[in-house]
Amino acid sequence: MRIGSVHVDGVRRYGVVDGDRIGLLPETADVFEVLAAGDAAAASESVWDETASIGVPVPVASIRDFIAFEQHTAGSLRAITGNSEVPDAWYEAPAFYFTNPHAAIGSGSPVPMPPGCEVLDFELEVAAVIGKAGFNLSVAEAADHIAGFTILNDWSARDLQSREMRVGLGPAKGKDTATTLGPVLVTPDELADGESGGRYDLAMEVFVNDTPIGGDTLANMAWTFAELIAYASRGAWVRPGDVLGSGTCGSGCLAELWGWHGERQPPPLRVGDTVRMTVQGIGTVHNTVVAGPPLHDVPPARRTRRGRNPA
Repeated sequence: MRIGSVHVDGVRRYGVVDGDRIGLLPETADVFEVLAAGDAAAASESVWDETASIGVPVPVASIRDFIAFEQHTAGSLRAITGNSEVPDAWYEAPAFYFTNPHAAIGSGSPVPMPPGCEVLDFELEVAAVIGKAGFNLSVAEAADHIAGFTILNDWSARDLQSREMRVGLGPAKGKDTATTLGPVLVTPDELADGESGGRYDLAMEVFVNDTPIGGDTLANMAWTFAELIAYASRGAWVRPGDVLGSGTCGSGCLAELWGWHGERQPPPLRVGDTVRMTVQGIGTVHNTVVAGPPLHDVPPARRTRRGRNPA
């Protein structure tokens, strides 16, 4: 099953995509209940056009973004430190951060340049979306909680990200403007031919203004999605609509390529650039960068006299 969303008379409607048509679910239908039942009775039908502007395929509750591709990790470290050696801690457990679910956008939506950003980047990923709630799941249990998969583009203001992470926290504003999800949510059975041992051998490609930039296979993830979900649910709940990104695939962003090339080539994104991402079996998303809102200054911290060490 392939789930998508469109706006009809100003209302977001979810439905089952079949070719160039989408069978719209009743407005009151719970998408995740439909997915769990495996049966969708359409209330009406509409045109489906992935080249147009479409909605986020399912309701989003939260977004965790992992870093699960070794090549990307090494290249990104090289861009920052000049050294591509991946630390032992990376291999010990899958790292992730939470990003802004309210910034989720669909394919075709414009992406505003983040205020103050001069070094905008993209990140080619695939995300698993949770379909049923679970707590402290084992790896064996976790796979059954996946509703499906979608493409994720983690738009990244690299200059803002670099500054804020020097504090030892983040990323925050460097990742806060937009996260593309789409074009559809594809249920695991649709991708079964590419699955082996919990990994999916799906070709991934990214283009800027129709120029190929990089690509990989999803099978190169260091952990399976079930392993990522088990880790995310350790002592915590995952619930329907939780999105778990794979992290950027090898050569799936500019920052990694800058690390390997030793210079900012290809250059950072500019207003007017269109980024297109394709993942085998899932589809294609595209977004164009537009001028962003003005930058409103926030003053630096007021320095205070620090007292004696309370010890």
